[in-house]
Amino acid sequence: MTATMLDKPAVEDRTSSLPLRLMLAPAGTAPALIDGAWWPRSRDLTAELPALTALLDPLWGRITRVTVNPTFWPVIPRKVPVAGHVVHVGWFKAEQDPHKLLLLSYTTGRWDLLVIPPETGPATAARLMAAATDPSQCLTASGLIQEAELFRIAAEADWDSTRETVWDSEGGHDTRRPTSRTPAGAVIDHVATPAEGM
Repeated sequence: MTATMLDKPAVEDRTSSLPLRLMLAPAGTAPALIDGAWWPRSRDLTAELPALTALLDPLWGRITRVTVNPTFWPVIPRKVPVAGHVVHVGWFKAEQDPHKLLLLSYTTGRWDLLVIPPETGPATAARLMAAATDPSQCLTASGLIQEAELFRIAAEADWDSTRETVWDSEGGHDTRRPTSRTPAGAVIDHVATPAEGM
């Protein structure tokens, strides 16, 4: 396997102008829980799988079967046509990590890819791709997603803390608002209206 991030689509389809977002573990690394990461643009397997499997066929041998956990895939087609053949799609609810895509090649073996949710921001997706292809990592697909979410929450908390510090340094919490709009010590005299003065 090689670390791969494509700039051009593998096959023509309705998203052909967009690059396939995929990264694989480096060739020769020890077997890990995850063999790479895939960041699909949608949760539509019929639209997403052809480009993925067409790219992986020459690298891993013809992909014949794909399994997913239906938790995050609203429709799971039984078969998906791919350049020159058909890929059978199955699902396992309890047995398969919901953030993992399992690919089977009839001649070569099995690979597990972390599926990065389509709505994930680019920075988080890049972190997840790097973590999924790191030979020293030992987290499951869901473990990687949870770790990324904790990192995101910590980064947001740090950002909020930084903003609050700046606000405080500019007079935020320490300033006291007067209870009245009248400056302290001001005396207000009664001014007669024309009706009162006459």
